[in-house]
Amino acid sequence: MKRALGVCYYPEHWPQEMWAEDARRMAEAGISWVRIGEFAWSRLEPSPGRYDFEWLDEAIETLTSAGLKIVLGTPSATPPRWMLKRFPDMLAVDAEGRPRGFGSRRHYCHSHAGYRQAAAEMAAHLGRRYGRNPRVAAWQIDNEYGCHETVLSYSDAARHAFRDWLAQRYQSTDALNRAWGNVFWSMEYDDFDDIDLPNLTVTQPNPAHEMAFRRFSSDQVIAWNAAQVAALRPLTDAPLIHNYMGRVMEFDHFKLARDLDIASWDSYPIGFLSDRLESDAAHKKTYLQQGDPDMQAFHHDLYRAMNNGRWWVMEQQPGPVNWAPYNPAPLPGMVRLWSWEAFAHGAEVVSYFRWRQAPFAQEQMHAGLRRADDAPAPALEEVAQVAAEIAGMPEIAHKKAPVAVIFDYASDWAWKTLPQGADFDYFRLVFDTYRALRRQGLSVDFLPPDATGDDLSGYRAVLVPGMAHMPGPLLAALEGADITCLIGPRSNLMTAEMSTTLPLGPGIPGLDLAVTRVESLPPGTTRPVEGGGALVHWAETLEGGADCLIRATDGRPVLCRAGRFHYVGGWPDAILWDRLIAEMLEEVISGPLPDGLRLRDTGKHLFAFNYSPEPVRWRNREIEPAGVAWWAHDETET
Repeated sequence: MKRALGVCYYPEHWPQEMWAEDARRMAEAGISWVRIGEFAWSRLEPSPGRYDFEWLDEAIETLTSAGLKIVLGTPSATPPRWMLKRFPDMLAVDAEGRPRGFGSRRHYCHSHAGYRQAAAEMAAHLGRRYGRNPRVAAWQIDNEYGCHETVLSYSDAARHAFRDWLAQRYQSTDALNRAWGNVFWSMEYDDFDDIDLPNLTVTQPNPAHEMAFRRFSSDQVIAWNAAQVAALRPLTDAPLIHNYMGRVMEFDHFKLARDLDIASWDSYPIGFLSDRLESDAAHKKTYLQQGDPDMQAFHHDLYRAMNNGRWWVMEQQPGPVNWAPYNPAPLPGMVRLWSWEAFAHGAEVVSYFRWRQAPFAQEQMHAGLRRADDAPAPALEEVAQVAAEIAGMPEIAHKKAPVAVIFDYASDWAWKTLPQGADFDYFRLVFDTYRALRRQGLSVDFLPPDATGDDLSGYRAVLVPGMAHMPGPLLAALEGADITCLIGPRSNLMTAEMSTTLPLGPGIPGLDLAVTRVESLPPGTTRPVEGGGALVHWAETLEGGADCLIRATDGRPVLCRAGRFHYVGGWPDAILWDRLIAEMLEEVISGPLPDGLRLRDTGKHLFAFNYSPEPVRWRNREIEPAGVAWWAHDETET
């Protein structure tokens, strides 16, 4: 696999006389890809039907003349002001019934048919002009679906589309009433047009109603993206990409990816540590300038699971960002570490956001590779170093990891709909699972919820944490696979329609076990476990004839087994997770690792990344803070 560096650039922000010098310096730094155009609608179509592509022609010509390849973005994330005059009802509406106004970005509802068509028409205009231009080597559709909480919209457009979606899904209101259990609280409907959106209710809406709305909302994002794909596919052979965001769970990325060629995501390690992760003050202080040691790798591995393993980092943080509660600068060396970590996890391209810091508007506090006054920013030297290193290193292979984790977006929706505990969060549970594997030095793959027996083949173990509903084909695939399975907590306890499974779950083949009661535990409350560790956040009462391997100190079963199937009836703390992983995967683990050190095995190389602010010694080598080391598998250790 060839590796390359890229950068995000906005020629419309800068005088044209700067473009050629910018392009020359990008190439000089070892950059070969440049993303442009994704926010430029007001310059591409200044007024309805009046297009201006000449400046974009010139920008593409200037950049590619320096040897750069173009990723051209469709600009639908930033509709111009005149579009709102054309479609006054295109704005998304929040759960309180307030329209999301103009003056920022992503101010549209995915359900609005008029704007969806307008966005597809703009994509087609761009495709007709640039689709066969070899200088445009890839396309990005829209930008960061779901960012700024823009998937769930309670607009009139969403209301009408939701009713149509329900009619297609259930065919009759009688079927819907039975599926949702609407006899409860006299919620039965006799006309689909009587069904409203599940907001502004006196108390909690029916969980089945809310879950249906979340499924619908995901489908609307997928349909929105598909409209632009349909517009571009006949006009270009270049790959189509979307740039996802970290910990955005409101739509099914696996399903959306089926229409695309390459997955990408936007990696902001320090911003995410401050803004998107639950951790204690000590952890956040230790990794203040590095980011969490597992957050980036988690998403690298997740997006590698899509599009046949083809994935990029479309935006890599190069310095302080502007949007987190606190925005420190990266520790020297971290931009290099983040870049190499992405390549070790299979990235084809790492692209930095952005080339030059903007001296105006909302993101002027967001660092780039160059400062606003055009002087080099600290990250530029690290980027040039990475470019030189990847040019001199053989291609990075990818091999199947020893362990896989099933990842299911619908389970996140289910537990947001019916959390039962204020801090029960699906992503957080899966992330804890992933962290435990990585602390033991393991490489990890993710698999979708419709994984087949072929997908599971070759793994030593598969973990299924918190999967609300496990469909029959997945259970059959797990039963037929000759691998160790760890399932739970809170797995397969609900139907697809958000009803309790009867007989009581988890309903694992051959595992005589029922979850007869669940408890959510407030912060600071634990259920200690014999031998060390405890349950936190969530505890289950397990009954049945399955073998009990681990008990709580009060004698209640915590881990039960039948054959290769294991079920854990609670949320393990870090100590208990480490026990589980060490006992299940003793033959393949490399850990426990020193604090902050993480490994990635590509098949040909073993990479080590030191997120710690202190030096770490590993395999007879001292790795400095923010340091990267690698060994070829055929290398003789000295």
